[in-house]
Amino acid sequence: MNTVAIGVGSNIDPNENISKAKKYISKDHSFIRSSRFVKTKPVGYEEQDDFMNGAFLVKTDLDKVDFINYLKDLENKLGRIRTHNKNGPRTIDLDVVIWNNKIIDQDCYEREFLKNCLNELGFGLK
Repeated sequence: MNTVAIGVGSNIDPNENISKAKKYISKDHSFIRSSRFVKTKPVGYEEQDDFMNGAFLVKTDLDKVDFINYLKDLENKLGRIRTHNKNGPRTIDLDVVIWNNKIIDQDCYEREFLKNCLNELGFGLK
């Protein structure tokens, strides 16, 4: 089993879309726990609603590539539309941040809210 921390964000119907993402992930993988979700200002493109951001901790039998593909498929299922503006509004954003205790997304050092969410899940980042 692989242990995965997923960064989760949404600024289009965030409560509904985060709840749906949790439901799907819980059905398909072993959901351990969630961090608190916090309201954050958009980064890069400010002409949009604030985001709700947090993190999920899960265990999965999938390998890293298959799990990342699973998350991208789930984003699509939840109505995410990818545009040229990578910082634009989204129904859901699901990113593998930590895979088996190894950081694979440097955003956890650049975004204080994400670091705090990961620490809530037990990761002790500084």
